[in-house]
Amino acid sequence: MRFRHPDGSVVHLAYCTNVHPAETLDGVLAQLRDHCEPVRKRLGRDRLGIGLWLAKDAAHALVTDPAALRGLRTELDRRGLEVVTLNGFPYEGFGAEEVKYRVYKPDWTDPERLSHTTDLARLLAALLPDDVVEGTISTLPLAWRTPFDTTHAEAARAALTALAQRLDALAELTGKSIRIGLEPEPGCIVETTGDAIAPLTAVGHERIGVCVDTCHLATSFEDPQTALDALAAAGIPVVKSQLSAALHAEHPHLPGVREALAAFDEPRFLHQTRTRTAAGLRGTDDLGESLAGDVLPESAPWRAHFHVPLHAPPAPPLTSTLPVLKDTLAQLVGGPEPRTHHLEVETYTWQALPPELRPRSRPQLADGIAAELTLARDLLTDLGLKELP
Repeated sequence: MRFRHPDGSVVHLAYCTNVHPAETLDGVLAQLRDHCEPVRKRLGRDRLGIGLWLAKDAAHALVTDPAALRGLRTELDRRGLEVVTLNGFPYEGFGAEEVKYRVYKPDWTDPERLSHTTDLARLLAALLPDDVVEGTISTLPLAWRTPFDTTHAEAARAALTALAQRLDALAELTGKSIRIGLEPEPGCIVETTGDAIAPLTAVGHERIGVCVDTCHLATSFEDPQTALDALAAAGIPVVKSQLSAALHAEHPHLPGVREALAAFDEPRFLHQTRTRTAAGLRGTDDLGESLAGDVLPESAPWRAHFHVPLHAPPAPPLTSTLPVLKDTLAQLVGGPEPRTHHLEVETYTWQALPPELRPRSRPQLADGIAAELTLARDLLTDLGLKELP
């Protein structure tokens, strides 16, 4: 979906396909047929943006077979889909029964991460619509927090510097500018937007910036304006933003609240949980740890890294951080010019919701994704953007 900003530029809205597990190219093609096109039809649009997730095997198949890449581009066009952004964070196995810490491997100290991201950049340059010259890719925020010493930090910096040089060469070759955004996430080396400033300043390249995920921002209790202004002051670009909402518990000391939270403690993904104290943020790596005992203070609200559907916050006594998303979106595109042109709805946890909230069929999932995109569309038009055909 495309929108005209009051400054005349185009802002793209997509939804991320990592909600549909697929490790192979055949699986990706099935996603387009079984999920993405039905969502587009529900929205009544001739064209729908998708934030494509290409796992290691799918990316390799496309890089090594030009005919397969042309076939994917043809299939996108045939189904009324377009790609201006990729999710390059998960490498493989994102649909496994247990993902947890594995999603952070390989990290930016491993040459395979550089190789994979380079492949994704080349693929995106070929998949961009003819009238679009800039693509974006989100990636993991360097690494999980341990172990990570100065040697690791230097290896990650060197990899990102090499990537920037490759992106420059790709732009010269294709005329397409591909930019990469580190996606701050609780528990990682770059946990907050502020944590991104030093390593990205060290790289010092306009094609390497930040992907602001509004669930992660909220989980870390970051103030959107403060965070985005600090990035701007440091000259760090917001490459893209993922529109998502975290789980919020206002009164975690109440038994009913803890019981409600326990329904979201599931085995597939990590749900890092945070609360604010006078001494700063306190947290755990997973929601179950927070509920197991007196690990976190209960005198202030808790937030958990669980991407809940934008249009359907959990029932009381829980809620979502949708207000943080709205505030962030206003900061990003509500001003005289956009701070980013790529927005991506990223609720990948539909099948990890408590059983009674999960979609029971493909049509129900498509209905939910279309409802999320409708909410995002309405927020954008309320900010003065105009939806384009």
